[in-house]
Amino acid sequence: MVNKFIRYFKTGPDLPLIEDREKVRTKYESKRLRIFTWLILGYGFFYTCRLSLSVAKKPMLDAGILDVTEMGIIGAALFYVYAFGKCINGFLADRANIRKFMSIALLCSAFLNILFGLTSHFVAFMVLWLLNGWFQSIGSAPSVVSLCQWFSHKERGRRYGIWAGAHNLGEGLTFLGTAMIISYFGWRFGFIGPGIACVGMAVILFYNLGDRPQTYGLPHVAEYRQDFSAGKPSTDTIGKQQMLVFKSPIVWVMGISSALMYVGRYAINSWGIFYLQTAKGYGLIEAGAAMSLYPLLGFLGAVLSGWISEKFFNSRRNIPTLFYGLCETASLIMLYLIPPEHFYLDALALGLFGFGIGGLIVFLAGLIAVDLMPKGAAGAVKGLIGLFSYMAAATQDWISGLLIDAGKSVVDSVEVYDFRLAFYFWIGSSVLSMVFALAAWNKRPHE
Repeated sequence: MVNKFIRYFKTGPDLPLIEDREKVRTKYESKRLRIFTWLILGYGFFYTCRLSLSVAKKPMLDAGILDVTEMGIIGAALFYVYAFGKCINGFLADRANIRKFMSIALLCSAFLNILFGLTSHFVAFMVLWLLNGWFQSIGSAPSVVSLCQWFSHKERGRRYGIWAGAHNLGEGLTFLGTAMIISYFGWRFGFIGPGIACVGMAVILFYNLGDRPQTYGLPHVAEYRQDFSAGKPSTDTIGKQQMLVFKSPIVWVMGISSALMYVGRYAINSWGIFYLQTAKGYGLIEAGAAMSLYPLLGFLGAVLSGWISEKFFNSRRNIPTLFYGLCETASLIMLYLIPPEHFYLDALALGLFGFGIGGLIVFLAGLIAVDLMPKGAAGAVKGLIGLFSYMAAATQDWISGLLIDAGKSVVDSVEVYDFRLAFYFWIGSSVLSMVFALAAWNKRPHE
């Protein structure tokens, strides 16, 4: 039974190579366009089933369903499972049929969100969100594996940037769309609605994503594009390539850099709307509208990151990484210092934050290390860096919850929150992230 289950998700056997060059070109380009389009949309929808809790926090708090500390614990639980899931599923993705692996994971996450919206007990919330973390962890690494399978080194940067911006699609849908759903129908539908939408997307992914090119009788993408700028395709086994990734110091350093960046990223994702409501005095829809600029400019930052690095820096990512890191740090400082009732300034700060994070997710959370390592182990690279990143995201969630709770006071029977300590934590992590990123300044791809 177990072997049958494993075989179902395993990548298929190589078919004999198609000899007709025109047929190869037609089939390759058709599959590439289809896979790339649905990787973007599908990965974006993963986020709608992960960030729904971020939007629902204040309504759930007001309804007495959970308190701030419990929300921090539940959020951290998802990220801890997500972190280990990213690592394990990243290694599995290098050997998997991405079409089946990714689509079924989204389907399971969708059902868990629907169940989350139907319960009211802390323990049930915890169990469901733990399981959701595991299935959510299958979204990223399979996407990167598929990009490496279907796009060569010189064309991967731009497409990686566009794909990495897909999470902003999901964030935008969540922050604004879910906020509107909750405002009209209550917090439960903030989970049920995204869950139903993701059921439909999972079915679409199942019929539109693909396995490796070789399983369709197509050559390796480096051979097809005659692009050997990152070296010839490795002849080592997947296991040997993955072990090389595991032993590489630069992958571990980039993992730490990404982890520190994820502290700031998920601080705003998890607590941004709550901060705007409690410290700035915005209503839920107004806070969601301000937050919606964050993913919009995040998408722009991600898309431009690959294009800038390829157009102006010969596919090197060092200088653009530093620029994006400065944007992230400056925006966090702005968001903290801007006084209440300055909606457009807050939206501007969140937009700048999104722009910076958009580029950093491309570079620090994958592309720099993927460029340096053998492409047959791209899933292992994403998995290992994902482990660091989401361990930090999880730790941030409960530490931020404690720091925010520690700053709580009651004034005229109204709870008031002081975010000073939380922002010190978030800004300090952003600065340290850039310090670690400098380690990859002059690194070259492994051949």
